[in-house]
Amino acid sequence: MLTNDELKNEILNKIHKLGIKLVGFASIERWSHPPPNSPNNFKEWIPPEYYPQNIYPETKTVIVIGLPVPLPVIETTPSIYYHELYNTLNQLLDQKAYEIADYLTSKGYPSISLPRDAYSNIEELIKNPYTFFSHKHAAYLAGLGSFGQNNVLLTPEYGPRVRFTSIFTTAQLKSTPLKNIDYCTHCHQCMLNCPIHAIPPETTDYFPPPVNKRNCAKYSKKLRNQNIAPCGICIKTCPVGADRKTYHRQDPNIYTDSEKYSKHHKAWKHVQRKEN
Repeated sequence: MLTNDELKNEILNKIHKLGIKLVGFASIERWSHPPPNSPNNFKEWIPPEYYPQNIYPETKTVIVIGLPVPLPVIETTPSIYYHELYNTLNQLLDQKAYEIADYLTSKGYPSISLPRDAYSNIEELIKNPYTFFSHKHAAYLAGLGSFGQNNVLLTPEYGPRVRFTSIFTTAQLKSTPLKNIDYCTHCHQCMLNCPIHAIPPETTDYFPPPVNKRNCAKYSKKLRNQNIAPCGICIKTCPVGADRKTYHRQDPNIYTDSEKYSKHHKAWKHVQRKEN
């Protein structure tokens, strides 16, 4: 019988072989209350019905995996280019999460994977802008980052440009240490660039402030009708993430200075003109 550490190492090896860039582990106890010393001060915490053990009662640990969104692609948003990549990442996450869950089950630890988008359709999301499980909160509790002003998880590697999904397992695995670092620079670029003004200003009472999710869903429906959803502008303009250095995008003015960065703006417009 493998020890918990040996099992975790086997899981990590499996995950790395699958080409997954980010992974974290969180015991179900972490859902009970916000972590101490957290850089985020939530107005509301996760309701009990959204806890992992209230979805799959045998759950002991949640494994969160993430795949990055390449910055030069999301810079074209809203576009068919980002739309197609978004769908590809969703499919990859579903497949890889299923493989991990199946692997654990075959090892004697019954496990299940969750869909990366835990809602049925955009109409239902407009009526009730909540999914049945939050992967971004799971990623937060798995030590992968902290929340930004746009209520999206920020990672040191890719900022908010990551898609996540989760695996519920009966294996008792050691949790990833929480970083307790505020990765948000509080530059307000997400709020200033939001096309529908869904992101409110910061508040001294709590952070992140509550985003207007229903308006986001309505705007997403509009973009979906044009086959260019999701929006992603707040994710594109966020200055956080080592990927900015990788792609030579450290200057935040790249999105506003169309004269200095004319070749970039020209390229983005070209892609956006070829939407359909």
